Amino acid sequence: MAKGLLIVLSGPSGVGKGTVCNELRTRMPDLVYSVSATSRQPRLGEEHGVNYFFKSREQFLEMIENDQLLEYAEYVGNYYGTPRDFVEQTLEEGKDIILEIEVQGALKVKEKFKEGIFVFLLPPSLDELKGRIQGRGTESQATIDNRMSVAAQEIGLIENYDYAVVNDEIDLACKRIESIIIAEHCKVRK
Repeated sequence: MAKGLLIVLSGPSGVGKGTVCNELRTRMPDLVYSVSATSRQPRLGEEHGVNYFFKSREQFLEMIENDQLLEYAEYVGNYYGTPRDFVEQTLEEGKDIILEIEVQGALKVKEKFKEGIFVFLLPPSLDELKGRIQGRGTESQATIDNRMSVAAQEIGLIENYDYAVVNDEIDLACKRIESIIIAEHCKVRK
């Protein structure tokens, strides 16, 4: 049985990774979503085991120490990471899995899974990105300013990705990513 594809979707905070990923999973029900672990507090409406595995900082550090994460990064004062076993088992079963992670984490995954498909989700503009972050209503001005500074740095790392997709409209962004996945399945692999 052929291994599944590891699709890594990342981009700056506020670009719409979660929204695009949720829509992709609706359109492609066989696409397995990898739930990340985080040490941050849940946002309104987020559920443990669905949106993230919410861990205390101490629990997260224990996972790092025990090599239970495929990747992890500290971002704006919180840890985020991908539980290793679930990803590896899913790929071995021949299923495609999508990781929706921050840029730091995506680059760490690339070190371990060069055969992964790395997709960078871009905002139509930095002004649009700032508006999306402000629209959440959950961030202080200092946090928004910090996220915008980090976003500019992350966009500078786009050369490390296989594909760039602009999230101008969710439907179009999803169609582009679906096309990438179909094309990757049709590749002649050596």
